[in-house]
Amino acid sequence: MNIRVVQPEDIETLFKIRTSVVENHQSREEIAELGITPESVTEMLQSDCCAWIAEIEEQAVGFSIANATERTIFGVFVLPAFEGQGAGRTVMEAAEQWLGSKGIEEIWLVTGDDPNLRAYGFYLHLGWIPVGVENKGAFKGEMKFTKKIS
Repeated sequence: MNIRVVQPEDIETLFKIRTSVVENHQSREEIAELGITPESVTEMLQSDCCAWIAEIEEQAVGFSIANATERTIFGVFVLPAFEGQGAGRTVMEAAEQWLGSKGIEEIWLVTGDDPNLRAYGFYLHLGWIPVGVENKGAFKGEMKFTKKIS
């Protein structure tokens, strides 16, 4: 497996992977309603964010995005056919290491608050701690997880 930093020409691939997931599926239109467009992702990656792609035999199979200002993992997604092969864990590790290199000691993310969701268990397995359900804003009804990284 190869992990590399996302380049501008990879943006469309990120959207293809994001809209392929079964759990927490969102269409491009639903994502756009949240303000997440190819243009906004390009702007994010030119500012305080970084993203990584996992490739298996030169095929992009997963990605993560981290935001240093917000001290958060913005997203981790893997093509359904490649789940369970380490891509999610590997891109998450890249994001955590990058945030740690910025001097950040504790990071956070949100996901669905159902413990039966794969993502919920995935984050627990990687040492993330559920700290409570968000009650406001864009993350209302989602579980917030935190992790100390330094």
